[in-house]
Amino acid sequence: MIDRRTLIASAAAMAVAAPARAAWPERPITLVVPFAAGSGTDTVARIVAQQLASRLGQGVVVENRAGANGSVAATFVARSEPDGYTLFMTTNTSHSANPSLMKTLTYDPVKDFTPVARMGNLPFLLVVDPKLPVTSVKELVAHAKANPGKLTYASGNSTGIVAGATFAKRAGVDILHVPYRSTPPAITDIIGGRISMMFVDITASLTQINAGSLRALAVTTAERSKLLPNLPSMQEAGVAEFDITSWNGVFGPARMPPEIVGRLNRELAAIATDPEITKKLAEIGFDAFTQTPDDLGAFVKAQIANWARMIKEAGIEPQ
Repeated sequence: MIDRRTLIASAAAMAVAAPARAAWPERPITLVVPFAAGSGTDTVARIVAQQLASRLGQGVVVENRAGANGSVAATFVARSEPDGYTLFMTTNTSHSANPSLMKTLTYDPVKDFTPVARMGNLPFLLVVDPKLPVTSVKELVAHAKANPGKLTYASGNSTGIVAGATFAKRAGVDILHVPYRSTPPAITDIIGGRISMMFVDITASLTQINAGSLRALAVTTAERSKLLPNLPSMQEAGVAEFDITSWNGVFGPARMPPEIVGRLNRELAAIATDPEITKKLAEIGFDAFTQTPDDLGAFVKAQIANWARMIKEAGIEPQ
């Protein structure tokens, strides 16, 4: 028969032998962004990172890994350790459109990631070089038809690619697509008169629109945006069945510990619903809200199918 002292000694020995699990987070976190500094996603990520660092008591460093339509960053995160120290703030580019836009994908947007939190939407606009003799979508279509093959549209992400191709097909115009690695240099070339137009998120373009360097003609959503209520939707402007929305969410590598995912979701949800932060994000053109990890996972699967349909309808061939 084992006496009480022996049991206590054995329990103490086991406690010493079993390593204690370190509290998370005990070091800085990297928030990877698939687009360049100055893009809409980057701007949102930096606001969220600052708030998340304050709530977690650890630094959150934004790391830009632009290239290959978001695939460079997505692949990096997918191959990272699922320890909660590498997170991914991304959009429909990497997690909805790329499976249909690219012949070869170096990551799986469902199997290789852990959904953490939906953060909101990035409303998109059709903007043009203000030197073009157009002030409406109707005038732009007429100008493009009068000058077939002479107008160009830039893209810095999948939403820009699909929106431009959808516009060209449904409006029946011949415009040349000019792809960019990210949004900021594309905006620079429109302002410089080297590109005619672009579908771009409000966050990346609002400053230039307010300064008169870009002319906004319409929003890409079915309804008008509450952020720019005076702009018509593309459907209102005469382009039938045009409804394209860019979304934003946070992911980690596959197989992240559930307790870390839960903590992150709670903190990110608190950020996305904080009235002061929501107002700050709205001022730069971001519509913030939140979603559970399970809901985000289901949403991604549905969006992959939705974007596959839009890409097919736009007549875009995988590259």
